[in-house]
Amino acid sequence: MTRLVVAAGQAVPVVGDVAANVARAAEMTRQAAARGARLLVLPEAFLTGYEPRAFEDADALPHEDDLAGDLLAPLRAAAAAAEVHVLVSTPLHRSDGSVTLSLVLVGADGAAHAAYDKQHLDPTERAWFAPGGPGTSVVEVDGVPLGLAICYDSRFPEHAAAAAEAGALAYVVSAAYLEGSTRGRDVALAARALDTGTYVVMAGALGECGGVPITGGSSVWGPEGHLLASVADDDGALALAVLDSDVVAEVRTRQTMHVDRRRS
Repeated sequence: MTRLVVAAGQAVPVVGDVAANVARAAEMTRQAAARGARLLVLPEAFLTGYEPRAFEDADALPHEDDLAGDLLAPLRAAAAAAEVHVLVSTPLHRSDGSVTLSLVLVGADGAAHAAYDKQHLDPTERAWFAPGGPGTSVVEVDGVPLGLAICYDSRFPEHAAAAAEAGALAYVVSAAYLEGSTRGRDVALAARALDTGTYVVMAGALGECGGVPITGGSSVWGPEGHLLASVADDDGALALAVLDSDVVAEVRTRQTMHVDRRRS
């Protein structure tokens, strides 16, 4: 049996103020650790805010070369002190000049690296970001393999299926659901859990995007699509749950869609 306590966190970021948002992420890391979490997942574009005016100046965005430097130093120190892993999303200026919408993994040892780039960009995002390359990103935290996704990725069943095929026991989604899009959130994420037999962890952004409220709703679903933990629109809230490999194994003996899926 392998178990992992995970916290899906949400908070209102300061638009365009990376330093303030890194400090808030560090504070939430300490809060998650105090509640027994070993992994904290934060929402889409948390380090800048999910807001067009924060994306327009590519030169002002976090650069991949800064991940091991001063940019994330408070968060890296908090993760190391609390022995908590953190997945935080940010626009990321890459060395080749492109900008991706990425998930950065800050390890419990304080090391940080870009772990995943969003593959499925919605039409508005294509003005600012390049899509990540094809394939699956699975990282391991305390022996639990986690498939990574950012928001719109989760609307494509094959994306979660590929993560499960690669061994993921949970599908971890950093997201920003604007008002009016929550139906898709609630249906798609429960479905991804059920059709892959994995946990789904979603950290939902708060704030506004172009004047439209962003809805939060951070949640964890079990491998049969049951809601295990959820928060509404509270600033600084954490949805906590235990991911258990034995539960995944037992569910997959009864719900066999992950192996019955035709591959050609």
